[in-house]
Amino acid sequence: MIDFFSHRAGFVLVACAFSASVACASSLDTLEAFLKSTKSGRADFTQVVTPPAKAGQSTARSKTSTGQFSFVRPTRFRFDYIKPFPQVIVADGQTLWLYDADLEQVTARKQAQALGSTPAALVATAVDLNALQKEFSLEAQADGDGLQWVQATPKNRESTIQSVRLGLRADGTQVSLGKLEIFDAMGQRSVLSFERFEINPVGLSAAQFNFLPPKGVSVIRP
Repeated sequence: MIDFFSHRAGFVLVACAFSASVACASSLDTLEAFLKSTKSGRADFTQVVTPPAKAGQSTARSKTSTGQFSFVRPTRFRFDYIKPFPQVIVADGQTLWLYDADLEQVTARKQAQALGSTPAALVATAVDLNALQKEFSLEAQADGDGLQWVQATPKNRESTIQSVRLGLRADGTQVSLGKLEIFDAMGQRSVLSFERFEINPVGLSAAQFNFLPPKGVSVIRP
């Protein structure tokens, strides 16, 4: 599961070459357009989490999850993990909920304290670059894989996230999220690839981000 406020999930710093300076300059503009014009969104995602290789290993075994993602700026988002195990992360505007169906456990934290310098701020809660730059140092990078890339490094040195890279897809005036790459402080890498991204979809309302803990599960409030 993606790490928004714990150790659970997870880019390499690449400087923009002089020859790619035009592309690099435009990627921050594209991010600004994404934050301002994409007020809500919905997509399917595939997440691949790779832990750091252990001593004596050349590579580490990755784990793949799939699910659905949606958000309404600036306070609501939802990750529904479907396979291989059902899990839910929901921000309802006041509380950030993490529901693990296998463990029959819900963790609830105050949203304002739990987010900050997290991938959620980059994707779903920030409203412009100025707001984002209060929590992150942003660096435009060269285009690749048909996407425009921006690296974000948390300014909070105690963040569990080492760095995040956003791959944005621009189609005229519309901007969607193509990929999200996360390195956490323990060296774990998490890559989320988004498909069928709907920009400002009709019918996506705040009510869809309400969460009620299922009966019988334990609720932990750290």
